[in-house]
Amino acid sequence: MWKSIQGVYGAFHFQLSKACLNSSTFRSRWLISRISPFSTNESQPPQYGHGFPIPSFTVRQDEPLPLKRARLLYQSRKRGMLENGLILSTFAAKHLNSFDEQQLEQYDKLINLPSNDWDIYYWATEVKETPPEFKNEVMDLLKQHVKNDDREGRCKQPDLT
Repeated sequence: MWKSIQGVYGAFHFQLSKACLNSSTFRSRWLISRISPFSTNESQPPQYGHGFPIPSFTVRQDEPLPLKRARLLYQSRKRGMLENGLILSTFAAKHLNSFDEQQLEQYDKLINLPSNDWDIYYWATEVKETPPEFKNEVMDLLKQHVKNDDREGRCKQPDLT
């Protein structure tokens, strides 16, 4: 039988047999293999992970400091992984308003240059060696923050003020 799904990416058509309906694992794997957000042509294989280059980091010239602080606070909260969201949002709430322009630049590069958030997490927790381009005052403050010597509760992101 044919079913149609109207989704964010348009109409997807796929065939479900009655045997597949009894096996949720098989059904979910089969559906994932049939639906591609980049193409509605069923003859093409799924395109997950293709065609989206990671944007390169660009230094924002003449960005006012209040705007830069607001942007960095937002980027610290919206990381895509819970661990970094908690670490960086609490760090930003604690230190961002006291940073000078040079420290803001260092923090901007730290959270926006690496293409993998796990790298930031491993550097901050000192599981991996921090690369020389990120060894700076801000990284040292972040490592100290992660140690949590004061045993602050960091179960949720701080409220926005």
